Amino acid sequence: MLRSRKARLAIGVGLAALLLVLFFRGIDLSRLSTALASARPAWLLGVFITTLLTYMIRAWRWGFLLAPLSRVRFARLFSVTIIGFSAALVFPRAGEILRPYLIGRERGIRISSAFATIILERLFDLLTMLLLFGLYLYVLPLPAAQARGVLLDLLKRGGLLVGFLALAVLIVLVLFHVYAERALRFFDGLFGRLPARIARPLTHALASFGDGLAVLKAPAPQLLVIAGQSLLLWLTIALGFHFANAAFDLRLPFHATFLMMAFLTVGVAIPTPGMVGGFHEFYLLSLTHGFGIEKSTAAAAGIAAHALVSLPVLALGLFFLGREGLSMGRVAEITDSSPEASMERTT
Repeated sequence: MLRSRKARLAIGVGLAALLLVLFFRGIDLSRLSTALASARPAWLLGVFITTLLTYMIRAWRWGFLLAPLSRVRFARLFSVTIIGFSAALVFPRAGEILRPYLIGRERGIRISSAFATIILERLFDLLTMLLLFGLYLYVLPLPAAQARGVLLDLLKRGGLLVGFLALAVLIVLVLFHVYAERALRFFDGLFGRLPARIARPLTHALASFGDGLAVLKAPAPQLLVIAGQSLLLWLTIALGFHFANAAFDLRLPFHATFLMMAFLTVGVAIPTPGMVGGFHEFYLLSLTHGFGIEKSTAAAAGIAAHALVSLPVLALGLFFLGREGLSMGRVAEITDSSPEASMERTT
């Protein structure tokens, strides 16, 4: 496990270094430093505030997704959400395991059930982001600075493809939960060909995962609330990027951030520590290729935005981790080990 962790870290650092080389290539460093020095503090403060607001909204929404399993106080949801996302800055994808682990340990929920709520959270995020992206491409007026041509056509096709895939996954999850008994019988037969010591945990984990999808059968008003929370979340994220652009006097309309978020969704999916490199390069690409912004100014906006969306979360996460009695080393052990086995020992 240790070797595997070191290998993942080495790959992540290597990817980050490569992306940073691409990011800084062709940038006049003196112009970059001048742009950074000229940033307007009031707008940067706005980025900081919206960063905190996004995690409050995430915690609020997670409470609704967890409601069929357990009612959890907002303060607790907020601290665990911050811990999860801060851990993911150090160990990419750690939050998807750590958040269900912490809530499950405390509330007696199987981790696979809690993990299902994280999958739903990601799907709501993706569908909401794609909705805003679709509005940008097909409904709202394109900004005057928007570059037309092959890039825009590729974005339209890619957005449609990802949207269909996300909807397909959501439909599969709904069907899995509605027809859980049939699905589990099917997988029981499939897993029956495996040794019992492997088949039994897989069957239990799958059943628990299905339990975590219970919110999909909630009344329509509750689902509409979750959809509204998701829309509010992504509009708040967009507002933060709009403030970051305004700090460097980039005169782009608010809905230009919908295109930027589509780029950044790809960038932050690259598993680098702290989103370093992926965030920077795709923020830069969105401004330079999407709107023709001068490279040094675009790079300065990307650096500032990255710092203000990651450093406050990392600092708060370390604080909350200390209150949990956990260290980053222990976080690595939890995410590298079998979380379901850990839960079995705590429930």
